[in-house]
Amino acid sequence: MELKGKNVIYSGGFGGIGQAGVKELLKSGSKYLTIFDVDENKEAMTEFKKSYPGATIDFIPVDMRKKESITAAFKSAVKKMGHFDVLVNGCGIMRDSEVDPTIEINLLGLMHSTLIALPYMDKSSGGRGGTIVNISSVVGLEPFSLCPVYVASKHGVTTFTRCLGDKIYYDRFGVNMITICPGLTDTNLINNFPSRCIFKFTEQQAIALANAKHQSAEVCAKNMIKVIETGKNGAVYMLDLGNIKEITIPKWHQPTFLEH
Repeated sequence: MELKGKNVIYSGGFGGIGQAGVKELLKSGSKYLTIFDVDENKEAMTEFKKSYPGATIDFIPVDMRKKESITAAFKSAVKKMGHFDVLVNGCGIMRDSEVDPTIEINLLGLMHSTLIALPYMDKSSGGRGGTIVNISSVVGLEPFSLCPVYVASKHGVTTFTRCLGDKIYYDRFGVNMITICPGLTDTNLINNFPSRCIFKFTEQQAIALANAKHQSAEVCAKNMIKVIETGKNGAVYMLDLGNIKEITIPKWHQPTFLEH
């Protein structure tokens, strides 16, 4: 999808990858960009509007733990924007000691956001179709022992998005469903990682991970734009250390009722 002239909603647009992603979307020519987040970063908004005066940039507060807040945010956004072509779901926290908020924000909030967005985009009901990008993680591809709650939430994101990437949904909605799995990226999630682990005796391993080689948020965001522009429906892309790799996840079971 060419992003020039498109309307975009970015959930979590003031996060580490989020701010870099918003900049790249605006740089790519997005016409109207609405940021969903819990609080407005006024300094970032001022910079966005100064750097990209040709675009309309808006902020709508949303609590990703509450379905009614997400519903109201989309209603407000569509009233202002008219429509949106791209949704990026990038809200997320890493606090394994806080199990409920981690699942509510990382997984349930993302699921609600996706399912609320689809009727607005649904081609079969007069919508324009488009692309939904759900941001998972490399730890949403395989187990990672240091943050099991966060990992479980990201595995849910990956599988949820892959399910909605099935042809049966694309033929109905006309919406590309893409999963992005960033590797270690220079954000507050990594910088404060040792303090976020659920078991304190893993702190030394967590410190080693926090000091491991990682990519900048800007590099990750640039590759995210490439995936949005060229990615395939239902595909999973790992963005790690400046590289893009499409991930093929093996199928171990084929339900008999789906056999042709």
